[in-house]
Amino acid sequence: MCSSDLRFDAIVLDQLNSIKKVLASKNKEYGIGDRLHNFKVAARIANSTPERALHGMMMKHLVSVFDMVDACENDCIKLTMPLIEEKCTDLVNYVILLKALLIERVEKSAGY
Repeated sequence: MCSSDLRFDAIVLDQLNSIKKVLASKNKEYGIGDRLHNFKVAARIANSTPERALHGMMMKHLVSVFDMVDACENDCIKLTMPLIEEKCTDLVNYVILLKALLIERVEKSAGY
């Protein structure tokens, strides 16, 4: 295995640890045992679906990641390791939360 493969594997493991840490802390922060709570409440307020509510909230995180990509080209934002960690983890976590909402919907409609 070459050093770039080892580095990539280390990045993956680090990302997985960050995902667990952030999602666990959010569950404690909400204190109600449902990491999807905010999306469900936002959906009720907006007369929408939890998935659509998450979609709207996720746009902020997507824009932040796109801003980092732009920063690579024009140096308008100083990229740092903590910034990369935070923004990429936020976006990955939103995809995981979306998956959880979609699975919950399928299971509910199938009567699980």
